[in-house]
Amino acid sequence: MKRRDLVKKLEAAGYKVDRDDGNHTIYEKDGERPLQVPRHREINENTAKSILKAAGLK
Repeated sequence: MKRRDLVKKLEAAGYKVDRDDGNHTIYEKDGERPLQVPRHREINENTAKSILKAAGLK
């Protein structure tokens, strides 16, 4: 999955960029745990599914 597609889904769900640390961008939403998104053009499908599941989107 392309990173920009994953980020669009997270932002549509109310997540916002908290900070950029190293090779990851941290997204936060009130009442939810922070999510780490790797800074690569392509994100492994299993990783993307895991991030979406943690966000409650799948």
